[in-house]
Amino acid sequence: MTTPDPGGGPDGAELPFFVYGTLLPGEPNHDLFLRGRTSGERPAVLPRALLYDGPGYPYAIEGHGRVHGTLLVAAPGVYGELLGLLDHLEEFLGPGHPRNLYERVVREVELPGADSVRAWVYLAATAVTRSLRTGGVLIPEGRWITGRAPGD
Repeated sequence: MTTPDPGGGPDGAELPFFVYGTLLPGEPNHDLFLRGRTSGERPAVLPRALLYDGPGYPYAIEGHGRVHGTLLVAAPGVYGELLGLLDHLEEFLGPGHPRNLYERVVREVELPGADSVRAWVYLAATAVTRSLRTGGVLIPEGRWITGRAPGD
């Protein structure tokens, strides 16, 4: 189930974030946006989603597949700052905004051991999704890899 939400979680909770591209550990935006702002990072999987290649970063959309990534928990006291930084990076202006590149939605994310948690996920906005479905390049296995060695 996908639920758009403008701020904290639907019940006011500070939800973790599921990332699958340039925010992954070892990728350039991880250090720029996440260093010192997270208290935990765990491998996770987004079910019922497909991953497409983009111009230097990927897009996840609803679909019959799985996207591999990382679940991030904000460090104490920085949730609002982190949420704002990620919204800016992902060009999310608000639920359904016509200029959104991504929509920030609440999804169930699977953790190793069959546990699942609700998390923020940035999925491609409607216009981007339409374009990907008609002419996008699907990323096999739902794993975005830049081809660089970790730490490069």
